[in-house]
Amino acid sequence: MHELGVVVEVVNTVEKFAEENRVGKIETLVLRIGELSSMIPKYIEAVYPAAVNNTILADTKLEIEILPGNARCTDCGKVFNVLANKGLCPDCGGKNLELLCGKEFYIKEIVVVE
Repeated sequence: MHELGVVVEVVNTVEKFAEENRVGKIETLVLRIGELSSMIPKYIEAVYPAAVNNTILADTKLEIEILPGNARCTDCGKVFNVLANKGLCPDCGGKNLELLCGKEFYIKEIVVVE
C-alpha cells in the first residue's frame, strides 16, 4: 500500500504551505484523484488519520473528488469513459485511444479557518 507514503508527502506539502502563508488552522483538505490513477480512494481515507496525527491537519476533514478516466478513440474521434466501456470505443469498438484525463492526483483545495 503506497498510499500512506503519498499521503505523508501531501501532509508535508500542506504543512509547508501553511507555514509559508501563516495559516494557523485548516478545516478541510480536498484531493482530486483520477479513477485511472494508482491511488485507491478508500485506502487514502483509511491511512489519512495516521498520516495527519500530530500535524496541522490532525483535526481536518478529508474530501476526495474522483475525476473520470476519459479517452478519445483515435479511430473515430469519440470521447468516452474508459472504465465504463472496458477500454473499447462504444461507437466503433476500437482499442486505439488517447487518454485525456483520469490519472491525476493533486491537492485541489485547502480550506483554512479564518
